Amino acid sequence: MCWFVWGGGGTLKNAYHLSRNGLNIITLPKTIDNDIMGTDVTFGFDTALGIAVDAIDRLHSTASSHHRIIIVEIMGHRVGWLALGAGLAGGADAILIPEIPYTIDKLAESILERVSRGKRFSIVAVAEGAITVKGANKIKALEKKLPNAEGELRAGLKQQLNQLDSQYRGSTIKMAEELQNITGLETRVTILGHLQRGGTPSAIDRLLATRLGTGAIDYIKNEQFGIMVAVDGDQTRAVPLQDVAGKINYVPLDHPWIISSRNLETSFGD
Repeated sequence: MCWFVWGGGGTLKNAYHLSRNGLNIITLPKTIDNDIMGTDVTFGFDTALGIAVDAIDRLHSTASSHHRIIIVEIMGHRVGWLALGAGLAGGADAILIPEIPYTIDKLAESILERVSRGKRFSIVAVAEGAITVKGANKIKALEKKLPNAEGELRAGLKQQLNQLDSQYRGSTIKMAEELQNITGLETRVTILGHLQRGGTPSAIDRLLATRLGTGAIDYIKNEQFGIMVAVDGDQTRAVPLQDVAGKINYVPLDHPWIISSRNLETSFGD
């Protein structure tokens, strides 16, 4: 008997534990966050990306007619694939992602520079896991202490990390207030939330899911279990669960989407 499992990072970890305990497991990478290691892309990502881009397109009308800053909070957990892709495709003027810590002053500076050029509105695409430079530095300092910590000390450090995470991430409302105070421009927030997780799947996601599902048949025939069926160009390949479980696919800082955004003078708040 073979068990199919599809889902994101947490699901992969559970699947790996089941596999280690003797179940014949084959997983498929499904998450809107696109944060699974070992595969070119996950199915669900393209659909969510399209929803986010459509939202940014619609918000351009309000931003331009009312001369506002509009902040669009986009899902993605602790990685920036969705916000980056949607911001670039939707023509956002600033994009904030977890991989590139920001400062509110740098973000405000980029918006005021647009104003000086006669641009009377700005769209800011913000990943829900975006973090300030101050927060990122504090978290890194604590993370360095974790490997040598044990018992109550380790538990205390983890609690502090959770507190810092809550304090410096996901503060979109606070960001809007600070931007409005610094720039003097009316600032509004749109949080897309779980709207990105529903709706009709895109054609690309349907084709991708079908390709992965039918590709898994060959691995079943070969009794190859304990794997994730990954996208590898135009092909699929089997990736051992132990190689991907618990690992996160962050946006590389030299990714073409980041390079293209910077070439378009899109601000990352850094």
